Amino acid sequence: MTSKHPETIALHAGWRADPTTGSVQPPIHQTTSFQFKNTGHASALFALEELGPIYTRIGNPTNDVLEQRLAALEGGAAALVLASGQAASAFAVQNLARVGDNIVSSTDLYGGTWNLFANTLKDQGIEVRFVDPADPQAFVRASDDRTRAWYAETLPNPKLEVFPIAEVAALGRPLGIPLIVDNTAAPILARPLVHGAAVVVYSTTKYLGGHGSAIGGAIIDGGTFDWSAHPDRQPALNTPDPSYHGAVWVEAVKPIGPVAYIIKARTTLLRDLGSSQSPFNAFLTLQGIETLPLRIARHSENAAKVADYLASRPEVARVIYPGHQSGRARERADTYLKGGYGGLVGFELEAGRDAGRRFIDALELHYHVANIGDARSLAIHPASTTHSQLTPEDQIKTGVTEGYVRLSVGLEHIDDILADIDRGLAAAGAASVAAE
Repeated sequence: MTSKHPETIALHAGWRADPTTGSVQPPIHQTTSFQFKNTGHASALFALEELGPIYTRIGNPTNDVLEQRLAALEGGAAALVLASGQAASAFAVQNLARVGDNIVSSTDLYGGTWNLFANTLKDQGIEVRFVDPADPQAFVRASDDRTRAWYAETLPNPKLEVFPIAEVAALGRPLGIPLIVDNTAAPILARPLVHGAAVVVYSTTKYLGGHGSAIGGAIIDGGTFDWSAHPDRQPALNTPDPSYHGAVWVEAVKPIGPVAYIIKARTTLLRDLGSSQSPFNAFLTLQGIETLPLRIARHSENAAKVADYLASRPEVARVIYPGHQSGRARERADTYLKGGYGGLVGFELEAGRDAGRRFIDALELHYHVANIGDARSLAIHPASTTHSQLTPEDQIKTGVTEGYVRLSVGLEHIDDILADIDRGLAAAGAASVAAE
């Protein structure tokens, strides 16, 4: 069964029924290992002459269904699921960059990704150069002969200004530089691969799962980037890999398809670092994806109403939401987001940091958690939590100010969501009066 419609893909891609039992839902293959038919079969699997499960650290049939479904949803060639979105972000870069190499990244990032790039990857010998995505040419200017990739978020959390995917991707391809796009905040709404991105990254923990029950991440290989066209630019895929019998990945996978990038990530990074997603978490994420098209529409609908309400309140200095932007930012939002502007809304309170804390503490319906994309409404004050490890200067670059509050608008009735926001604003307003 094939379909181009996400509503159908979310329910059917990668699985029909168990051939033995007829089970409609994929079984949870809660096992470490898989028995080989014979020594020839085992050798073929390890030599990549045949694809199949070997050990759950490297692959698992339940995870495979999720990988097929994600690849189908994104229009990609293959996917790899991992233990978390952070693991996916790290693997996406480490798969190409080695000690002494660099990538160029948008400044508009989730705080955890910024810290990973600015500190942990730096400690591993990979430099990340940050540029303002408002000017696509900034990626070219920041690149040199050892730049292996460009990185961005479609709908960056918390800045919420949509990234110029096609413009940047088009600049990179002639140079042999792939664009890696984190699409966590905009599944279904945005299709980065369609606009020229080479690789898509997800924290499946967020909207894909939707229930707040399972941590996970994923990398989707678009299958359209020619890794062999610029071998000097992409040595990790074009030179013999001593960790896998000297395999040259662009050559080794030709019988399988245009999946050199994802096969290398599975057979080297996942094998060696072990950031495997549990089959149970993969099963839970599959359950969430079945309703993703319905949920993302409702998230977007509720978020638009919340943004309008916040814009009408005197306690709010500014609303940060794609549907309220103007100029080039709004043009990009309308170009890349189809069917809604997503479920995230940010706003700045007139009274600053203390008002932000009072707003959060007064909420009763919204959960105060470090997550987005849950079916429930969530709220957080990034300056004191998710982005607190960044310097004040770097916080500003990512869009975080002292009075910034981020909402992940859930699926509750809009009247209840607005009533809770009103409760928080009353507390924030009281803080402002007291300060005067």
